[in-house]
Amino acid sequence: MTAMPTGRSVLEVCSVDVVRSGRRLLSSITVCVRPGEHWAVLGPNGAGKSTLLVLMGARLHPTRGEVRVLGHRLGRVDVRELREHLGHVDPRHPLQSPLPVRDVVLTGLTNTPELVPRRTISSAQIDRAEHLIAALGISGRVNTPWPLLSQGERTRALIARALMPAPRLLLLDEPVTGLDLAGREQLLAGLCHLAAEYPELATVTVTHHLEDLPPHTSHALLIREGRALATGPARDVLTSAAVTRCFDHPVTLAYQQGRWAARAGATAPSLPGAPVPIS
Repeated sequence: MTAMPTGRSVLEVCSVDVVRSGRRLLSSITVCVRPGEHWAVLGPNGAGKSTLLVLMGARLHPTRGEVRVLGHRLGRVDVRELREHLGHVDPRHPLQSPLPVRDVVLTGLTNTPELVPRRTISSAQIDRAEHLIAALGISGRVNTPWPLLSQGERTRALIARALMPAPRLLLLDEPVTGLDLAGREQLLAGLCHLAAEYPELATVTVTHHLEDLPPHTSHALLIREGRALATGPARDVLTSAAVTRCFDHPVTLAYQQGRWAARAGATAPSLPGAPVPIS
């Protein structure tokens, strides 16, 4: 597979439908992700967010429309090779062995749950693994077996694992699920550090909650019942009116110092300490 020319989009989803067992999961979805952009995909349960992320990760083909990942069209490229150039973080990672964090991260070189027997790992690769572990704030757990990690530590280890092959695109499926407040903030701080260190890296994050979005979020897609309700720069898309429509429930939003806050309810008051809510 040839390298993608610099400056082009890393991901193009063009008028895509996904139909399975007679059910339309996605309908007329279009989105373009460029290098250095950080997208959020938000919507209620069953909206089609995870289906879209699987499509973006070259693990599903569209029923209609076109998907180009790293400049290559699905259906005309070896997806096994293509996936080696993507970072896909799934909190349901199927690890069975009690590998230490360093070894879990090194499995990202082969995109396998376990280390490949008799494969030689270079000192440079070990150094990269330890650098990523440090960037995500878990250096103190580098030798800790997987079963002894907290959910937040596991998620950060999986992000480091996904970054081992230096992908151009990182896909995050609800990365803060199951984390407490401190765990969420530690994870978001790690993502901010990575965004600064790798300015060409593009990310797409699926989430239910606006509070879970890191400050460097640049673009957003609101999706409901498989259809895109709004797409574009995050400050334009993430409005009280648009999010209320997306979740079919009254929501008041506010934005301060790069973070969103939301309060639900028909009589939701203004959020304390926040600027005038986005309308």
